[in-house]
Amino acid sequence: MTGRLLPVAGKRSVRRAAGQLIRQDARAFTAVIVLNALAAAAGLAGPWLLGRIIDRVGAGGGVSTVDRLALAILLFSLAELLLTRYAGHFAYRFGERTSARVREQFVDRALALPVTVVERAGTGDLTVRGTVDVANVGTTLRDAAPDVFTALVQALFILGAVFAVNPLLGCCGLIGLVGIWCAGRWYLRRARTAYLAEGAAYSAVTEVLTATASGARTVEALGLEQRRIESCDEAIDNWRRTRLRTLQLRSVLFPSVDVSHVLPVIAVLLFGGVLHDRGVVTLGAVVASAVYLRQLAAPLDVVLQWMEQLQSSGAAFARVEGLAQAPSVAVPAPAGAPADDRIEMAGVRYAYESGPDVLHGVDLTVRPGERLAVVGPSGAGKSTLGRLLAGVDAPHTGTVTVGGLPLADLGPEQLRRQVVLVTQEHHVFLGTVRDNLLVAAVSATDDELTAALAAVGADWVADLPDGLSTELGAGGQQLDGAQAQQLALARVVLADPHTLILDEATALLDPTTARHTERALAAVLEGRTVIAIAHRLHTAHDADRVAVMADGALAELGTHDQLVADDGAYAALWNTWHGAPRDSMNRDSMNRDSMNVESTNRDSTKRG
Repeated sequence: MTGRLLPVAGKRSVRRAAGQLIRQDARAFTAVIVLNALAAAAGLAGPWLLGRIIDRVGAGGGVSTVDRLALAILLFSLAELLLTRYAGHFAYRFGERTSARVREQFVDRALALPVTVVERAGTGDLTVRGTVDVANVGTTLRDAAPDVFTALVQALFILGAVFAVNPLLGCCGLIGLVGIWCAGRWYLRRARTAYLAEGAAYSAVTEVLTATASGARTVEALGLEQRRIESCDEAIDNWRRTRLRTLQLRSVLFPSVDVSHVLPVIAVLLFGGVLHDRGVVTLGAVVASAVYLRQLAAPLDVVLQWMEQLQSSGAAFARVEGLAQAPSVAVPAPAGAPADDRIEMAGVRYAYESGPDVLHGVDLTVRPGERLAVVGPSGAGKSTLGRLLAGVDAPHTGTVTVGGLPLADLGPEQLRRQVVLVTQEHHVFLGTVRDNLLVAAVSATDDELTAALAAVGADWVADLPDGLSTELGAGGQQLDGAQAQQLALARVVLADPHTLILDEATALLDPTTARHTERALAAVLEGRTVIAIAHRLHTAHDADRVAVMADGALAELGTHDQLVADDGAYAALWNTWHGAPRDSMNRDSMNRDSMNVESTNRDSTKRG
């Protein structure tokens, strides 16, 4: 389940955002309104002319009169067809452009979210908003909104035409529409809440299924299969209940509107017949009014067909627009350049959410150009320390500085030029291998890209059908976890930061490839500061210094030889690693399980 869902925009915010979107393409929106109004007006001519034909024939009019009026009906029908076509053309252009703006705005806002906000909300909520909800809004802007707007204009014009023919018959039509008004009001008062609940439940389903699938190895290792199945069943059952609630609303609305369609026609025919019998209205007026009200069923059907989509997309737009209310990455005022590459932590304490501290008064100085390994048992706070050193999280107390400047005072771009955190979670973007690498260095040449791939041992790229131009992702070349990891490490080489934090960045590689990759990286990053959160202790053996974490505190700090000689916590870890009667593959498997347990504990701590 998600820890904390992202905000949902209120009605006022949604209306303001919709108004802003309309103003950005006001010319096309105005053209849609004008053309739809003209089309609706042209459509009113047919019933009125039909009534005139009936009255003229009743008064003894000849064939020529009927022919002239029938030709006029044909011309007005043709005009309505052409106007409707061009109105739809402008409506689609408006819808597509506005949908593109919504998508671009969503991407900008999502990228501006702090990593901690995304982690606490869970990937499911953000994923559903960026896919299902955005697509829902786009469908409405492209298809539903033009049809509904046209239908509403036609309905208003038809009612106006009935009143113009005879006010008494117009009142009959309004009385017959009371049922539609009552059913619609009942539905609208409940629909927004119901659809918001359905969207939140779907986000929860996506989150729990994604987390279970991605953490399948950890689930199996800890014997949590039954617990995860129960969590999935609970989320799916909650989604089913919210879905049934919206279905219940529709099952009340649709029959009510279907019955209400015929009531105005019946009322006009009955009351109009009485009035005609008394000589108050002509037969043509009664027929014209009845035909108008029968025509009213068509636009009302359109509104009914799209009403669910409108309510669903309204809730979706509130969720998409809610990102504007989420905290974004603050871009501080320029604070100058760090004096050097030295990173210092002083009196650092940190806790996830409202939980207990997981770091307790950590003091650590990372010298420029050194290789520092951070080791310790599961749950010791190693990954949390790495996140603070990378500026992903900020300490609750104490300071983390680079070159004398607090990391919090550096803007995102300046920070990432200083420090880059690489974890075992990597993303392959849709596009070519080249596109995936240029994310880190937009001006890099193919030779530089190839060199970066070679530096991390990604020789497999040369064997791809089109080399750097090979398409990756759906419909293209599928990469396994190890290849995706090497691709991410190649991006790091291209980004060329002065400090690189590796949080088990080679965990998905086999031990031999991982060792080769780490040595290749060490050669490429010579002179750079490398902080390796190590689960394989040979990484600590190769480091300049080793920091040992225990219970959220810095227990030991020194070189490998010094710490082994001190016979403390690190020596115990090293002796267990180096002296256990297992081959390297078994040791690697053991430490991966340890890593997974730590990750699970850390997630549990975050989400309370």
